[in-house]
Amino acid sequence: MNATGLYPRPHVDVAPVSAVGQAGGVLLTETVRATGLAVELSRALAPWRKPFSRHDPGKILTDLALMLAVGGDCLADVATLRAEPDVYGSVASDPTISRLLTTLAADARAVENAISAARRKARSRAWALAGEYAPSAGVTAKSPLVIDLDASLVTSHSEKEFARPTFKKGFGFHPLLAFVDHGTGGSGEMLACLLRPGNAGSNTAADHKSVIADALAQVGMGSRPGRKVLVRIDGAGGTKKTLQELVKRRVSYSVGFTLPANTPELFGLIPKHVWEPAYNSDGEVREGADVAELTGLLGLDEDWPDGMRVIVRRERPHPGAQLRFDDVDGYRLTAFATNTTQGQLADLEFRHRRRARCEDRIRVAKDMGLRNLPLTSFAQNRIWCQIVALASEITAWMGMLGYAGQPARRWEPKRARHRLFQIPATIARHARQQVLHFSERSIWARIVQAGHARLAQLPAPAG
Repeated sequence: MNATGLYPRPHVDVAPVSAVGQAGGVLLTETVRATGLAVELSRALAPWRKPFSRHDPGKILTDLALMLAVGGDCLADVATLRAEPDVYGSVASDPTISRLLTTLAADARAVENAISAARRKARSRAWALAGEYAPSAGVTAKSPLVIDLDASLVTSHSEKEFARPTFKKGFGFHPLLAFVDHGTGGSGEMLACLLRPGNAGSNTAADHKSVIADALAQVGMGSRPGRKVLVRIDGAGGTKKTLQELVKRRVSYSVGFTLPANTPELFGLIPKHVWEPAYNSDGEVREGADVAELTGLLGLDEDWPDGMRVIVRRERPHPGAQLRFDDVDGYRLTAFATNTTQGQLADLEFRHRRRARCEDRIRVAKDMGLRNLPLTSFAQNRIWCQIVALASEITAWMGMLGYAGQPARRWEPKRARHRLFQIPATIARHARQQVLHFSERSIWARIVQAGHARLAQLPAPAG
């Protein structure tokens, strides 16, 4: 090796060595085994398996989800898994995968229902294994399970079915998504994804109803779970029909509310002593920001749900920020509606503003396949969205089961890939067993080993 420069210059060749390039993927495969996800998908998709086919549809979709988790973003990237049979087993060829997606897309709605049922069973298993670290652990009306809804724009760089101009002058799709929030100690997992054309409305109540129903079905607490579930939505969900749906579901809600045109007049009617200090993102009092209840001044008509409260926040814009025409007396006003009757206004407003974590969940989903829908037909891209949801769940469950209470549980995909999934190893075979040897010089090897040990000791579901 010539080391006369700033970096070593080793000689390079190709040899039949027992090396594994993505050995950390065993964290994901162990998660799939422990939750029974691949088995449930295999059962659910059995009606679409062709006679005498070598590859199971459930295994193929799981492979695609694992491919997205480790950094791929199109069907061809599954070659990275195919190159590591000691970690991922037998992986179908590109033509086989393409034919399967064509078959599934021909019956997209039924396939979505089947995949959703498999995901629901695996989620129940994952949360049961997580115990006190599951997002559903110890939920009450005061400490509910939080479901966030939000829409996002997905750009299409070619003519794909139902790709349309968006309200931001782009071109593509406008999916509506739902995530369960794991709180400050974890991340989150996708519950539902409704793929829509790019020109779909932001505040379409029918779409919100559909996603709310799918999300509640995924958490396994019934269609009317009560106040133990909190649904948070931005202003796009602040329609009468969406709020009425939430009331029908008997859940708690915290939804953005569009202030009326006479807000300046209403603002002047709020007594000074009513305003309470608001909090910043750390839960500390924020100077120059206050909250107050506006419900009694709005004169809401009978179509709004009974018991709905409207809480408004006023805040001075940051120095140098451009003022907007709807600012009032130099204050930036935002409001939300809720049916929670207990608690300080500042606490309720702080709870609502934590909905911003949903933006992180969307960013993570785009880092695992949602940024660019790769297929041509709308039905195929609906199936692709289900695969993205699977990737989101597998990585979230890996952190929840393998790294509960540790910083690694909160690592986003980029960090997890560089530190965990893409770590190399050598493989040895002894007594009919395969052993992965990670280099002791790697500062992440012990973290991978510890997480794998926790996952490996979890029993797979019976049957």
